[in-house]
Amino acid sequence: MAEADSFDPGVLSRLKLLEEKYAAMGQDLTSYLDGLLYADFPTYWDYVNLDTLLSLQHPVTPFPDEEIFITYHQITELYFKLSLHELRQAHDDADIDGATMLERVNRVNRYFDNLVRSFDVMVHGLDHQQFLKFRMSLLPSSGFQSVQYRLIEIACTSLDRLVHRELRDQHADHAFDEIDPLFDALYWRRGATELASGKPTLTLRQFEEKYRETIVHFAEDRYYTNLRKKWLGLPADQQTDDLKEALRTLDELVNVHWPLSHYRSAVRHLQKDPVDIAATGGTNWQKYLPPRFQSLIFFPELWTEEEQAEWGKSWVLTHIPHK
Repeated sequence: MAEADSFDPGVLSRLKLLEEKYAAMGQDLTSYLDGLLYADFPTYWDYVNLDTLLSLQHPVTPFPDEEIFITYHQITELYFKLSLHELRQAHDDADIDGATMLERVNRVNRYFDNLVRSFDVMVHGLDHQQFLKFRMSLLPSSGFQSVQYRLIEIACTSLDRLVHRELRDQHADHAFDEIDPLFDALYWRRGATELASGKPTLTLRQFEEKYRETIVHFAEDRYYTNLRKKWLGLPADQQTDDLKEALRTLDELVNVHWPLSHYRSAVRHLQKDPVDIAATGGTNWQKYLPPRFQSLIFFPELWTEEEQAEWGKSWVLTHIPHK
């Protein structure tokens, strides 16, 4: 067994620092070293909970491609979680500067860029006939019910940018105590109306019963610290061209490319002459998904009036077939 003076000085130095650390907490270092001695080496599969992760897909029909549908939506939610992780750090940083904001925004952009590019899994990676059959067993659930996506929107911009487009000007300077009433004017609520009656779908009623309070509290928490207000609060010399371009990219990825990726999938799987097929939650996807109807723009001060008027048009002309 090695003598104490034969130990690497770096090891002894670290042991001394650890002893001081645990002594400051009234703890005995030896006990913690015993724990380290007896502990097994970590494995990849335990660290990422691989067995649990791979057991989370539970199809409700015998159609094989339903497992693709479930898995891809779970991947989507994990990317949403990563995006919220970055936006939360921007929210928590009371003294965030332009360089740090740029790093956070670029990270979110990478996540959404991966999401947009991967959506061909849904467009071309599902057997069309299988999808049309197993989707009927999913009613009334819908990707519309992704609360993380709603929280990303709220973390990115002020609430007035998320109400129906004709109401945005009158609520541009809304007060904190208007947040709860503004919930009823959020743009996505119109997308979850029954096509025939115009009444809220069961999909919407379920979603609001579970998440309305969560969303309102989140919006209150981000009233002063959403990304748009953080951006507007930066000194002029920190509002760099790189940061402006990153914020514009975020706007396009979340509010143009992502919804239109869904629209392209809906066109492939649900568009049928003479009557379009309703989405699984009964949402009015024809009016809800195209950006030109919603004109959602997180950072309007970064876009010209012409760009805002043509919002999403170039993507549609490029990706959606026209007769």
